Amino acid sequence: MKLENSFETENQEFKSTLLELDKGIISLTAMLNKSGKGKIYFGVNDSGEVIGLSGTIGQETIRKISTRIYETVRPQIVPKIYFESYEEKMIIVVEAEGYNKPYSSNGEYRIRVGSENKKVTPDVLGELFFSNPQALIENAESMNQDLTFWELKQLYLIKGLSIDESTFARNMGLLTKNGKYNYLAEILSDNNNCSIKVVRFRGTDKQEMISRNEYGYHCMLVSMKQVYDYVAALNETRVELGGDIRRKETHLFDIECFDEAWTNACLHNRWVKNIPPAVYIFSDRIEVVSTGGLPFDLTKEEFFAGISHPVNPSLQKIMGQLNLVEQTGHGVPKIISVYGTSAFDITDNHIIVTIPFAFEPSINQTSYDGLSKSHSLVLKTIKNNPSFKVDEIVKVCGLGRTRVSKIISDLKELGKIERAGGSRNGYWIVK
Repeated sequence: MKLENSFETENQEFKSTLLELDKGIISLTAMLNKSGKGKIYFGVNDSGEVIGLSGTIGQETIRKISTRIYETVRPQIVPKIYFESYEEKMIIVVEAEGYNKPYSSNGEYRIRVGSENKKVTPDVLGELFFSNPQALIENAESMNQDLTFWELKQLYLIKGLSIDESTFARNMGLLTKNGKYNYLAEILSDNNNCSIKVVRFRGTDKQEMISRNEYGYHCMLVSMKQVYDYVAALNETRVELGGDIRRKETHLFDIECFDEAWTNACLHNRWVKNIPPAVYIFSDRIEVVSTGGLPFDLTKEEFFAGISHPVNPSLQKIMGQLNLVEQTGHGVPKIISVYGTSAFDITDNHIIVTIPFAFEPSINQTSYDGLSKSHSLVLKTIKNNPSFKVDEIVKVCGLGRTRVSKIISDLKELGKIERAGGSRNGYWIVK
């Protein structure tokens, strides 16, 4: 019996036995380098005939294949490995998708041409794939085609912009040339797998995490605003009176610089790598991290000068229509004017912007004096987990819901905490 698609192509290859596993993995990386997806059938000969795999085939076999792929493929991929049965003949299918090019197997870089794997140098691959249209979120097909865009449409309506339901997806650039939802549609949809994290650490390094808040799984533009609101709420002001009775106000950090850094991180993140931007808050600074370094044809000098080279043109268009970004390119120069070029750490895979604190924030100095053991426990739980809802506080503290609600009311009256935002997406501010 032959497979329905019984020819080897740029996205499909056949291997008779698992003794050819390493060769199959090489082919898989070559396919990813060519089109971002590939499929290898084990137990099928070159003619597409199902011959089946001999011996005992089970979950341990799949584990060994997965381990071998983990050991040899760089950057790492997460393949789908599964069984298929044809007339009682068992085969194994290894399927993968990814746009974090170039991919290698045991250090070798190859590209799929027809049904062959051609060896190419890393330099050629890097230049080719940084400019490859397939790596754009507009052309990368979403794995989820059951998407809705109520939140995105509301953002347009709030701005007084009209939308046409019949052409909305096409006009917004949410479809591939084949009429499928693309990865841009994925990150802007009402329900997705995109999780943007804001993580707080106790000291100046990542040894001890005290809270981790997620603002994802829905329209990225909404999550972006929620992250900004949360961080802005931490930007306290220290007031000092000079000898001439004048007030001197010092902000913990420059909120405009954070806004520029965070907006740029969301706009220029290489979303097709499936790694969203993130915010890390330490005791002395904020770090804004985006995935993907500079475009290969943009120098650091040009970047620091504010020369724009959009990584995601369609996303930039949408954010521009909603007045979320400007086209002036003043964001990077603004940050440099306040914190210098040392605020930027640029690698091949990330851009990290560091926003230092002007003084020790009071969030690190919360007083528990005069509070009962239960009140201190609830306050400490809220401080370490500002996105927690009442039921989550109850679970951590081991107190009754009525008791926790009363303590929260007491802490509000004492000025220890306040609530920002609604009950669903809000968070606690500890004074």
